Amino acid sequence: MCALALGLAPAALAADAPDLATRLASVEAAAKSAQSAGDNAWMLVSAALVLMMTGPGLALFYGGLVRRKNVLGTMMHSFILMLLVTVIWAVVGYSLAFGGSSAVIGDFRFAFLNGVGSAPNPDYAATIPHQTFMIYQLMFAIITPALISGAFAERMKFSAMVLFSALWSLLVYFPMAHMVWGKGGFLSASLGGVIPCFDFAGGTVVHISSGVSALVCALYLGKRLGYPHEPMKPHNLVISFIGACLLWVGWFGFNAGSALAASGLATSAFVATHFGAAAAALGWIAAEWLHNGKPSMLGGISGAVAGLVAITPASGFVKPFPALLIGLCAGVGCYFMVVKVKNLFGYDDALDAFGVHGAGGTLGAILTGVFATNAVNDAFKDGAGHTLPLGLVDGHGAQILNQLVGCGIAWALAIVGTLAILKFCDWTIGVRVSKGQESEGLDVSMHGEEGYLFEG
Repeated sequence: MCALALGLAPAALAADAPDLATRLASVEAAAKSAQSAGDNAWMLVSAALVLMMTGPGLALFYGGLVRRKNVLGTMMHSFILMLLVTVIWAVVGYSLAFGGSSAVIGDFRFAFLNGVGSAPNPDYAATIPHQTFMIYQLMFAIITPALISGAFAERMKFSAMVLFSALWSLLVYFPMAHMVWGKGGFLSASLGGVIPCFDFAGGTVVHISSGVSALVCALYLGKRLGYPHEPMKPHNLVISFIGACLLWVGWFGFNAGSALAASGLATSAFVATHFGAAAAALGWIAAEWLHNGKPSMLGGISGAVAGLVAITPASGFVKPFPALLIGLCAGVGCYFMVVKVKNLFGYDDALDAFGVHGAGGTLGAILTGVFATNAVNDAFKDGAGHTLPLGLVDGHGAQILNQLVGCGIAWALAIVGTLAILKFCDWTIGVRVSKGQESEGLDVSMHGEEGYLFEG
């Protein structure tokens, strides 16, 4: 902290050195006293839970859904992003997402994690170390591009996936995170945004951006060889089931952790998350049962993930029964997207990343504007300190329009950014494997190994 910030004239600095040291010590002590050991413990656990969502959660979930010859290549997507995004985040990503106060993108004040230490950053989380907030947000940055890989599974070069994911993080995810969650971000609801869009834990930032980008990838790369005439059933639903359950558990860190404190709001988000997932799984199973005559495990776990996606933006704003309704809508709606819309348009979204994350995230973001209430989240005040109405249920129907604007910006950035990045990757190194490599399988052709060395 500089002398001027402490109210000292430069000429008086030498004379006031003992007083300066005392005041600096006082400021440091005040910062430490504001910290909560309980909040910090909860946030570190939440960060670990969100990392678990990528590996092993998403890796197992996606890995079981592809064919046997592509299981390792698919799981490798999740693992490599745990490594790649971590390094990018440390160098510049965190600063671009949470540094500065511009409307669209951060600055470089936290580059190489400069100034990110044990003292809190009161702009974001006043009771935990800045470093804790940073590492928690990193886990979101890791899983988001990993979700996209479900669309181009079984046909994208590994080198292209790495280059694409790095550029996508820089050009799509970091700006989107800053706009919604960063200080002064254009869509920030609590930190001075022009159009406040409620997104408690990543409906727009994570799910719409990744899901819509997944659709662009699927359309750009084209269909897998033999699709849709040859059967391409999941090779191991057992590991997909385990992965989905790990995702469900990890999602409590994703949503309840976004309260950034071990608080009543965290509890409310935890409850909403669980209720939304359960209702969505039942909704998907019921729709499938009526349509096909049989309920399936694949439908159940897909519905649960759809519900988790849809409740994410609303989790810190809605009561339990609206959470059930949001989940039910997501289960039925995402089933319709996967079974009807995908077949109608004929695109090959291999693991339904768009049908679940793009569609579910959009639905959840819009319904947040309907059901958000200050009875759950009273953090939003007017100039006189009065609690503001949040959504339609509070009498503030205009919030639905704000949510639609947020969704529109997320869609637009994802479409334009993803298409530009794919074009660049295709021009430089090529994005799709050869027909021979695709027929052989990506495990052998891209990585020189096999997931299963024996049959049975």
